[in-house]
Amino acid sequence: MNRRNFFNGAAATAMGAVAAASVSRVAMAALPEPVLQTSPATMPPLVPGTGRPYNPVVTLNGWTLPWRMNQGVKEFHLVAEPVVREMAPGFKAHMWGYNGQSPGPTIEVVEGDRVRVFVTNKLPEHTSVHWHGQRLPNGMDGVSGLNQAPIPVGKTFVYEFVARRPGTFMYHPHADEMTQMAMGMMGFWVTHPKTKNPLISEVDRDFCFLLNAYDIDPGSMTPKIMTMLDFNLWSWNSRIFPGIDTLNVRKMDKVRIRVGNLTMTNHPIHLHGHEFMVTGSDGGPWPLAARVPEITTDIAVGQMRQFEFLADEEGDWAFHCHKSHHTMNAMGHNVPTMIGVDHRGLVGQLQKAMPDYMVMGERGMADMGEMEMALPDNTAPMMTGSGPYGGVEMGGMFSILKVRKDQKPGDYKDPGWYQQPPGTRAFEWTGALPEPARFQAEGKGSMPLAQPPHHDTQVQVRKPMGTMNH
Repeated sequence: MNRRNFFNGAAATAMGAVAAASVSRVAMAALPEPVLQTSPATMPPLVPGTGRPYNPVVTLNGWTLPWRMNQGVKEFHLVAEPVVREMAPGFKAHMWGYNGQSPGPTIEVVEGDRVRVFVTNKLPEHTSVHWHGQRLPNGMDGVSGLNQAPIPVGKTFVYEFVARRPGTFMYHPHADEMTQMAMGMMGFWVTHPKTKNPLISEVDRDFCFLLNAYDIDPGSMTPKIMTMLDFNLWSWNSRIFPGIDTLNVRKMDKVRIRVGNLTMTNHPIHLHGHEFMVTGSDGGPWPLAARVPEITTDIAVGQMRQFEFLADEEGDWAFHCHKSHHTMNAMGHNVPTMIGVDHRGLVGQLQKAMPDYMVMGERGMADMGEMEMALPDNTAPMMTGSGPYGGVEMGGMFSILKVRKDQKPGDYKDPGWYQQPPGTRAFEWTGALPEPARFQAEGKGSMPLAQPPHHDTQVQVRKPMGTMNH
């Protein structure tokens, strides 16, 4: 079966869903040609040419799977297969995914659509697809052994159901789930409302992405599937900063961002410069009374969240997970804290035996972003990224919301760095610093100690290592 790159060819059509049953060789001849994506860049929204109209989403560092209409059924074709995913420039990983990428393509349908998805298995083991959050017949739910037989290697199964409710969903295997999801098998699903819904706003820009995590040793390419919590790469759509594209919007756009979490821990997703409302989850749109302004929303494992805001502040605004280790790339987790340690006498001795020895962490970790240490091939720096004023010193789950008054409607191109108006940027103060008045009122307790200490005590802080004899 020939495969073609959708974005290098004409807009292709896709296929939909029948029961989880094997497709015969005769039926395979009627399958639509699978669509392959080779680029990790954010693709333009796929405006529907057939079927019911809707406002399409933009998948961050991803794409939407084309479909075809077949006697009123919207048909898609997914191919489960090994892929090579560029996680950042100069860093690639051997993963499993769908249609050439990990995550797989976003599937977009409209509430009430009858959907038929053909799934061809080109993995080295059997698989299945679970349609996370969907209301559907039990035999279409995709749990291998419970709802269906697994899809054998080289076979194609069909899933078919009606998209019964609008919302934000995802798909992933439910066969050897630990291995297959750790290798990157997942994808996004959006069901648009068929008519105006009082709980679903119309927006100008609609973004989506999945949270995923991997454990890939520096210099290697394949995730370690047995890792449970100690991951070293925290990614959005299998991309890490600075490889994650920016979210580019027009000032005063109404923006929706949909996020799904398929990692092994929660993620507090934080947006600078704006407040947003969490408007829904994979359970559906939230009642208006349940919505409150936020700047951070915590997304638990297996959850989806969609939030909306008015992009009314121009600038380049950080957008990231607020767990600080999730905004760093691969790093050693057993390195002792060396802040405040005087290396001066030790360094000279060590350099006699190891001429290339360098002090690391004596003043904090920012030096790591400035050093030009040689890294193993196919390894992303731990702290990286260059902004208009120097090193950003980030990695992992970090991107930028770029708001511009001159960004044209429907234009998703990166507008470059924001030119801050004169007098609106922090600057160095070179005059005399006045004594803060508050210091005169501080330093005394509410009452004297009954037994004052005989001498001062200095506490030495040491990073816990191992079990610390507990």
